[in-house]
Amino acid sequence: MRNLAAARGGFSLLLLLSALAGACSETLTQPTEIRLPAGFALEVFAENVPDARSMALSPNGILYVGNRRGDSVYAIEIEAGGRRAGRMHRIASGLSMPNGVAWHEGSLYVAAINRILRYEGIDERLENPPAPVVVVDDLPTDKHHGWKYIAFGPDGQLYVPIGAPCNICDAEGYALIMRMAPDGSNREVVARGVRNSVGFDWHPDSGDFWFTDNGRDMLGDDLPPCELNHLPIAGEHFGYPYCHGAEVSDPEYGSQRPCSEFRQPAMELGPHVAPLGMKFYTGSMFPEAYRGHVFIAEHGSWNRSKKIGYRVTLVRLKEGRAVSYETFADGWLEGEEASGRPVDILQMPDGSLLVSDDMGDRIYRIFYTG
Repeated sequence: MRNLAAARGGFSLLLLLSALAGACSETLTQPTEIRLPAGFALEVFAENVPDARSMALSPNGILYVGNRRGDSVYAIEIEAGGRRAGRMHRIASGLSMPNGVAWHEGSLYVAAINRILRYEGIDERLENPPAPVVVVDDLPTDKHHGWKYIAFGPDGQLYVPIGAPCNICDAEGYALIMRMAPDGSNREVVARGVRNSVGFDWHPDSGDFWFTDNGRDMLGDDLPPCELNHLPIAGEHFGYPYCHGAEVSDPEYGSQRPCSEFRQPAMELGPHVAPLGMKFYTGSMFPEAYRGHVFIAEHGSWNRSKKIGYRVTLVRLKEGRAVSYETFADGWLEGEEASGRPVDILQMPDGSLLVSDDMGDRIYRIFYTG
């Protein structure tokens, strides 16, 4: 990733974050500096949010946050015109890896391992949450890549990934993304050969579906690349477990089907960077040069001798095609010491971006000062 490091040359240090007591465990290194492009700043929006993962915002300004290591979902009231978190409520507990949260027509949808639940009218019942309606309860029970990111598309359908139950395997009914009606009916597989997607969004102009995918492990430090993918037509296959990236044939399964059979990534990302949440920027706060491009939360590597990721990156598009990949915000990784791991990205009504961090139990706000 030397090209990304070189691209940082013009970036300036804009913010020093003080160590905030109680936000992290005693063994966690507190963040000291986050590097951003000139004109941008970052602040702590919320802290002490256990294992902060996927985020969803209701029209009433309630931020919902799922988690993976715990069993709960949290609701955060927002103050100061959207610039600061207020009171936090635990609105669900006893769930299995409730990573995914999505808002749709007055209800919060929560994805646990094998179930999708709907909490109706939850905005008005934060103190006394309603019993959930079970939308789906027959998804695979595997915990390996079983945590889910969910979102409603512009077609009104709920998109749900089913990750591979392994590092590398050929398992029927896995490694795919499906969509369904809000009541769980009319299920349809829209993408196959997807090892583990934990983030997706729709192009603001074309409405096309884009998603991140985490590459397999145990092929060395530099293989394979993780991916940003573009799905213009439902039903395409993206290669797993036979091919990784554009042309990395799997040593175990690659002989069965060549890479030429599959749709190539829109952009190859760094090896083992673990891209999770992604968002097309459609706000008016950031300069024009950032609008319509993709921000990606890179959770960071574990299967590598030298860590990589632990940052927010930017993929720029031109005429609907990904053309470049650069670091936007970093500093959560200094040498081999990590102080945070970005997970999800949410655009706020004012155009600022929220970034969740499940290592620091925090949510950050990135904004433009000009």
